[in-house]
Amino acid sequence: MELNVRLFALYRERAGRSLVSVSVSDEATVADLIDEVRRQLPSLAPPEVQIVVAVNTDYADSEVALHPGDDVCLIPPVSGG
Repeated sequence: MELNVRLFALYRERAGRSLVSVSVSDEATVADLIDEVRRQLPSLAPPEVQIVVAVNTDYADSEVALHPGDDVCLIPPVSGG
């Protein structure tokens, strides 16, 4: 399945775009999607950084199943005080 993944803030800057198209298997999970995004955009985040994912406006754990048409967003870590 083909999913459009929206990138925010630092991820958008590093990728040079706000949207990336990712192809994953029909049984893909959030973890599979992250693996593919890291393959396509290796400079997006260091391997030790956990990429936060929202699916259909809800934060999603790595084992959440993905479906065609899902709204997927990658949210970088936020710092501040």
